[in-house]
Amino acid sequence: MNRTTTALGSVLAALINIIFALALGGILVAAVGEDPLAAFSVAISGAFGSLDGFAYTLHYATNFIFSGLAVAVAAQAMQFNIGGEGQAYIGGLGTMIVCGLLPWFPWWAALPLAIIASMAFGAIWAFIPAYMVARRGSHLVITTIMFNFLASLLMIYLIVNHFREAGSMIPSSGPIAQNLELLKFDQILSAFGVDIPESPLNVMVIVALLACMAVTFLVWHTRWGYELRAVGANPAAASFAGINVNRIVIQAVCLSGGLAALIAVNEIMGAQHRLMLDFALGYGFTGIAVAMIGANHPAGIIPAAVLFGALYQGGASLSFLFPSVSRDVVTVLQGLVILFAGGLTHVLRPFSIAIVESIFDKCRARKGGVSWNS
Repeated sequence: MNRTTTALGSVLAALINIIFALALGGILVAAVGEDPLAAFSVAISGAFGSLDGFAYTLHYATNFIFSGLAVAVAAQAMQFNIGGEGQAYIGGLGTMIVCGLLPWFPWWAALPLAIIASMAFGAIWAFIPAYMVARRGSHLVITTIMFNFLASLLMIYLIVNHFREAGSMIPSSGPIAQNLELLKFDQILSAFGVDIPESPLNVMVIVALLACMAVTFLVWHTRWGYELRAVGANPAAASFAGINVNRIVIQAVCLSGGLAALIAVNEIMGAQHRLMLDFALGYGFTGIAVAMIGANHPAGIIPAAVLFGALYQGGASLSFLFPSVSRDVVTVLQGLVILFAGGLTHVLRPFSIAIVESIFDKCRARKGGVSWNS
């Protein structure tokens, strides 16, 4: 077995799991009285059939890239950060502080500061659970789930009592300055004579891709990344080799919180243009499935994020055009994909790797022993 067959086998297993999930979803759609093929056609068309639909898909995918990277970085140290939504929430506080203190800044000057502030707030919020895990032996899953609720209560208090506009009953902050709104892709395309309907897709999708490149370099091409992977592989051996395991765990979880907090920049400066309740709802937990499908590597997280972005956008089109397919049915469809492609990702992997190895063996036999080892 080599890296090529393992990687291709993992991809094949994910595809088979997704097919199983969609097949069960088709049965569910048929059970509510709709044609599964027509429903899936509408969902695919809604996600990819138009420029504005594809733009919405990529907007959702941007958030899933951030949440997937957050889970993946912590997973390299064998830690499961379930607190992405809470960290994104608190990151929104950092983003709003930058927008409130610098309302005259152009978006391109405020964006780096907002990124730094949101990541700092998210990392600080993740530090306490990380410290409790490293120094007190607590479980990160439990502590980060608890901190999600704490973040939600804290932000409800701040939004209602401090950020809400005077005289307004809407539980949200006032709008940020118009010059702080991030450049959107429909604006870029209109400059080249391509007119598409307005969508929330903005320059943060480029930041997401840069974040993937940065995480790849940091984890697989630096000394710190080597220490991180060593801690995840065997903490006892890493400690014996002189690596400070507790320090690496704390740093990994804090970096994870900072990456999750970038969702706030995309939503507040790029889409909503204000701080709202539950703006990160669903992104943090879906990021777990994105990271699992993507094998905790940015190269896999990107297509997995696009898949879930398509599920979000295609599901919205499906529930709009098929009244009998309620939003709850769409949520179940998304849950099936998460269950099969995420939770059951390892079930078919040995069989799919064996299939790939068998195909490679036949190819080598036909070509006189050509090696496929990487």
